[in-house]
Amino acid sequence: MVKSKKTILFLIIVAVLGFLVYQLFFRAEAPSYALVEVKRGTVSQEVSETGQIRKGDKINVGFKNPGRIEKIFAEVGKEIKKGDTLAKLETADLAIQLKQAEANLALYQAQLNKLVAGAKSEEIKEYRTAVANAETAFQNALQKLADITAQADDNLNTAYEDALITISNSYLKAYNAYIAALDVQKTYFNGNDLQTIIVVESRSALEASLNRVKVCSDSAQANPSKANIDSNLAQIRTELNLISNNLRAIREICEDFNYVNLISSSYKTSLDTQRSNISTAITNLANDQQTIASIKLDNDYDINVARATASSSQGSLIVAQDSLNSLVSPPRIEDVNLYQAQVDKAQAEADILKNKIYEASLRSPVEGQITEIKKRAGELVQSSLQDSVFVVIPAVGYEIKADIYEEDVVKMSIGNEVDISLIAFPGQSYKGKVVSVDPAEKIIDGVVYYETIVNFDQVPGEAKPGMTVDLVFKTASKDNVLMIPQAAVRKKEGRTFVEVLRGKDFAEKEIALGLSGKEEMVEIVSGLSEGEKVILR
Repeated sequence: MVKSKKTILFLIIVAVLGFLVYQLFFRAEAPSYALVEVKRGTVSQEVSETGQIRKGDKINVGFKNPGRIEKIFAEVGKEIKKGDTLAKLETADLAIQLKQAEANLALYQAQLNKLVAGAKSEEIKEYRTAVANAETAFQNALQKLADITAQADDNLNTAYEDALITISNSYLKAYNAYIAALDVQKTYFNGNDLQTIIVVESRSALEASLNRVKVCSDSAQANPSKANIDSNLAQIRTELNLISNNLRAIREICEDFNYVNLISSSYKTSLDTQRSNISTAITNLANDQQTIASIKLDNDYDINVARATASSSQGSLIVAQDSLNSLVSPPRIEDVNLYQAQVDKAQAEADILKNKIYEASLRSPVEGQITEIKKRAGELVQSSLQDSVFVVIPAVGYEIKADIYEEDVVKMSIGNEVDISLIAFPGQSYKGKVVSVDPAEKIIDGVVYYETIVNFDQVPGEAKPGMTVDLVFKTASKDNVLMIPQAAVRKKEGRTFVEVLRGKDFAEKEIALGLSGKEEMVEIVSGLSEGEKVILR
C-alpha cells in the first residue's frame, strides 16, 4: 500500500515537471499584438490644468492670427456684450485662397465621382472609335510599307535588268571596236617600224580587254545577282576605258606623217565611230551605276519613312487600346483611396481658410466695457499671445486664473471652451471660455508658464475668491475624421508609419498625422482608409 502511494506521488511529480518543461520550452508564444480598425469619429484635443477663482481684472483681447486691421468697430468706454464684433482683419487674400481651395475641392470630388461612377456609354463609344481608327491607320501604314517595299524591289530589279542590257551592249561595242582596230592593223601595219609595233601592241591590249569584258558579260548573264552585276558593271567600265585609250593610240598613229596619206578616210572614220560608241557605252554604264545607287538611297529613305509611320501607328493603337481598357476597367481601390485622400486634403484646406476668415473678426469674449484701444485701422498685429488690441473690464465679478505650461499654451486660443469643476463642490460642473492669455511668460521653479484667464458662462452662486478649480480646455476638435490609437503609430528615420498584417508578415505603411486628441486618439490625414486594420502592440 505504501509502495503504491509512493508510485502515485512519483507520477504526479513527473507530470508537473513535464508540464513546466512544456510551458517553458515547447509552448508557442501567443502573438503580442492586437488589430485595431481605422474608424471615423471626432478627435478632440484637451489641456487639463488647475486654477483659482479671483475677482475680475482687466482682459487683453487680441486676434488669434496675425494680419492687418481693416476696421475697428468699438470705442473706448463703450459697453459691449459677449460676442460683439470689435474689429476685423483684411481677408481679401484669404477669400481668394478659399475660392481656389473650394475649386480644388470641387475638382477632386468630381474626379472621385467620375472614377467611382465609371465611364459613360458615350465615352466608351468614343474610345472604341479611337481604337478602330488607330487600328485602321496601323493596317493602312502596314499596307503602305508593303507597297513601298514591293515598288522599291520592282524599281531596283528594273534598274538591274537595264544594267544587264547595258552590259550586253557594252560587249558588242567592245567587239566592234576590236574588229575596227584589227582591220586597220592588218591592212596597213605589217612591217617592223615603230608605228606598227605601237598599233600591234594597242590592238593586242584591246583584244585582252575585250576578252575580260566577255567574261564579265557572261558572268552577269549566268549569275544575275545584284552584287555580281554591280561588280561586273565596274569591271566592264574599267575595261572600256582601256579600250578607248587603245583606240585613241591607234587613231593617233594613223595621223603619223608616214601613214596620214596612206590610210583611207573610211578606216579613220571607223576608228572615230568606235571610240564614240565606246564613250557612249562608258556613259551608259556610269548612268546605270548612278541609277542603281540613287534607287537604293530612295528605297531606303521611303522604306524607313513607311516603317517609322507604321511603328508610330502601332504605338498610337497601343495607347488607344490601353486607354479603352483603363476606361472600362473597374477602379482600383488604390486609385479610389488616392482620390479620396485628395478630397479630404482639399476639404481640410478649405475648412482651415474658412476658420481663418471667421477668426479675422475679433469678438468680445465677455460682457464688459472697453477701457483702451491699442491699435488703429491699417496697423499690423500679431497673434493674441504677442499683441493685444483692446483692454476690457469684464462685467462678471469672478474669473479663473490658471498658469498654463508653455508646451500647452500654444494649443490654446481666445474663445476656447472650458469645462470647470470646483473642488469644493464635487459632482457639479460649469462652462466657461478663455478670454485672455498673457503674452509675458512667468517662471515657476525654472519652468515657463503663461497666465491664462477663464470666465464663467454663468458664475455659480456659491463661488468664492481663492477656490481651486479643475479646468479642461477644449483646444481643438475635428468631426468625421479617420482616427486610430496613438499607440499604433511608429516613427523611424523621419518617417511616420503604421504596421499592417500582410499574410503572416508585417508591412510598414507610411501615413500623415493630423490632430492628436484625448484618449490617445490621433487623426489620420492620409495613408489609410476607413475599415483598414493596423497593428497595436
